[in-house]
Amino acid sequence: MDLPNYTARQLALRNGQDMDDVWIAYKGMIYDVSRSRLWRKGMHYEHWAGQDLTPELKDAPHTETVFDKFEVVGRLVD
Repeated sequence: MDLPNYTARQLALRNGQDMDDVWIAYKGMIYDVSRSRLWRKGMHYEHWAGQDLTPELKDAPHTETVFDKFEVVGRLVD
């Protein structure tokens, strides 16, 4: 899978407020969650879009399989 690379700064712009895109990252992959009703306005409970949510998943009431339903749009790079 040939995916574009995005920096944390580029990801941060896809927060549902600065741009219409609502993206989040998990384990180095960037997911488009724009179509999810749970991510409207770039927020899902206490989580904000445009960020790497890898460290926060341990506190979530679901597993990483939740990302299976979202399109991977890129890779998060340093």
